[in-house]
Amino acid sequence: MAFEGLTNRLQNVFSKLRGKGKVSEDDVNEAMREVRLALLEADVNFKVVKEFVAKVKEKSIGKEVMDSFTPGMVIIDIVNKEMTELMGGSQAKLVKSNKPPTVIMMVGLQGAGKTTTSGKLAKLLQKQNSRPLLVAGDIYRPAAIKQLEVLGSQINVPVFSLGDQVSPVEIAKQGLKFAEDNGHDYLIMDTAGRLHIDEELMEELRQIHTAINPDEVLLVVDAMTGQDAVNVAENFNTMLALTGVVLTKLDGDTRGGAALSVKAVTGCPIKFAALGEKIDALEPFYPDRMASRILGMGDMLSLIEKAQSNIDVEKAKEMERKMRNAEFTFDDFLEQMDQVKKLGPLDQIMDMIPGMGKMKQAKDIKVDDKQMGRIEAIVFSMTKEEKQHPNMIDHNRRKRIATGSGTNIAEVNRLIKQFDEMRRMMKQFSDMMGPKGPKGKGMKQLKGLAGKGGMKFPFR
Repeated sequence: MAFEGLTNRLQNVFSKLRGKGKVSEDDVNEAMREVRLALLEADVNFKVVKEFVAKVKEKSIGKEVMDSFTPGMVIIDIVNKEMTELMGGSQAKLVKSNKPPTVIMMVGLQGAGKTTTSGKLAKLLQKQNSRPLLVAGDIYRPAAIKQLEVLGSQINVPVFSLGDQVSPVEIAKQGLKFAEDNGHDYLIMDTAGRLHIDEELMEELRQIHTAINPDEVLLVVDAMTGQDAVNVAENFNTMLALTGVVLTKLDGDTRGGAALSVKAVTGCPIKFAALGEKIDALEPFYPDRMASRILGMGDMLSLIEKAQSNIDVEKAKEMERKMRNAEFTFDDFLEQMDQVKKLGPLDQIMDMIPGMGKMKQAKDIKVDDKQMGRIEAIVFSMTKEEKQHPNMIDHNRRKRIATGSGTNIAEVNRLIKQFDEMRRMMKQFSDMMGPKGPKGKGMKQLKGLAGKGGMKFPFR
């Protein structure tokens, strides 16, 4: 997970501050030393770290903080606000042209993920009821055009291509005319990359820029390259006026220094971040939400937005009714798992829930999406009657299910036991919300369940 190391280090620093009723200047200096080291270890630019720590320190030793009843929390709030400012302050949205199509030019080095990101951006725009057109302008990399065409067919977005024998400048011109003639409101131009920045690459990009006059020039950089990503952004911005940056593979970089450095070094806002390989794993970049994630405070707004766009409301209502009436079956359980999977990798979902990151660290919880596959295999190995009536699953049936699912009987027993506990908890919750109200017997039962440790994820 992105920023994992930084988040853990910062949480350790802040836990010391939270425990103090009074905070001295020495306490602040010690905390800032640790914050500085944590940021440098996360591969944040040295100058950025120096300025960031100086600003936080200056605001943290003021009289208001020192005299506060909760000085530790005030300092954390200062860090949160300064980190948000460091990454741009507020969300930088795509520019929209007054006269369609809005032209977006994707640039970057080879291997950064321009072609894949072009497809992801088209998918994101499609979700907003737009009609994007992808233009295949990378004529040099083998199979680049084919890759874009495959991506386009997956998401039902047309791809304009003239093959690899026509110049990228001519492809750009004709692609723009095609978009205008066919009512596309966005044009996404995929361009060729190089293994390093050279004058030949930049000259070709400048010619394309002149030909189509893009509204957005987005630099795609691989977050896993750390400070190199920031250096690439700085060089591209000098030679070709950028309007924004897209960070790819942010989920694969546990340090995350590029996200914290690129805006401060180049002045270019981060507009999108890719947090996975799937075609819909591209998110608008919100500095405040990312700062909240880094500090271990979660990101409930993004989680709610994911839920609203991915979860079927009618199915959710029906599931609620079944839970209320204790009619929840293993078929419903599979349906729920399918809904959860639509939200993205479990590890990322957990990091969006406030406090969950710290709990994962404290209890060394490792969430593996393969676990869900094992659970599904067990349920799929049940007969229709067994899914509807779990009570009928005796020892012999459990042995058969374990063999059929490639698991062992202990795993089958554990899942069935936890499924029973979950159904009981749902029934008790339903009783709690019944005529006796939240102060009745149901609440005591729910507290009793919580005292026993509640639900645990299977196979831990």
